[in-house]
Amino acid sequence: MRRFNGKVAFITGAASGIGRAAAIAFAREGARVAITDRTEAPLEQLRAVIEGDGGEALAIRCDVSVPEEVEAAVIRAVERFGRLDCAFNNAGVENKAAPVHEIALEEWDRILDINLRGTFVCMQHEIGQMLRQGSGVVVNTSSGAGVRGVAGGASYAASKHALIGLTKSAALDYAKANIRVNAVLPGNIETPMMDRFTGGDIQKAIDLEPVGRLGKPEEIAEAVLWMCSDLGAFVTGASISVDGAWSL
Repeated sequence: MRRFNGKVAFITGAASGIGRAAAIAFAREGARVAITDRTEAPLEQLRAVIEGDGGEALAIRCDVSVPEEVEAAVIRAVERFGRLDCAFNNAGVENKAAPVHEIALEEWDRILDINLRGTFVCMQHEIGQMLRQGSGVVVNTSSGAGVRGVAGGASYAASKHALIGLTKSAALDYAKANIRVNAVLPGNIETPMMDRFTGGDIQKAIDLEPVGRLGKPEEIAEAVLWMCSDLGAFVTGASISVDGAWSL
């Protein structure tokens, strides 16, 4: 079965890690995918992978902290594919580790602008299109850090906690409009972001995981696809942890 035949998926932060895995998974399940990120070369490489596997992809350079670029990206996706059924707002950045009193205001603003404000702006344009067509599903990437504290990570944790509140509120706003909004909460995952955050010492992250290993991007992607699928049709306003019990 191909769960997304005839559907269109729009994915931010698609150039690597979880976003890349989700784009490939959506395409293999029959979706046409609009893939966005700030860096063009990895996007084009991903587009080639998807099309080489028989899928259809549109690569769009987009910085989610720039509202005009977000609006233009959604318009391009709809112009190309005609609709927008699934939106996976995955673009995000990690903070520079520091206790609260040492966090520069510029660093705080950078994290919140991308992780929270960027997702909010994406949702506005995605949901606007979904309202016009009468249906849709949005999944936002929060984090295990959205439900627990992280020493040295106040800005990141604040952004990811806020995303859960945004997700729950939007789910209520659009529950009667046939639009579902959920969040996925990854734990410590094998991604370039994790490499940067640990300074290449991945064992640090493994030691934090009760299951004794890092998660795989494909495991997060599968949760996202389920939330977007017809079998997830009764799920909205949920924050689903996929983290090997890290957030418990």
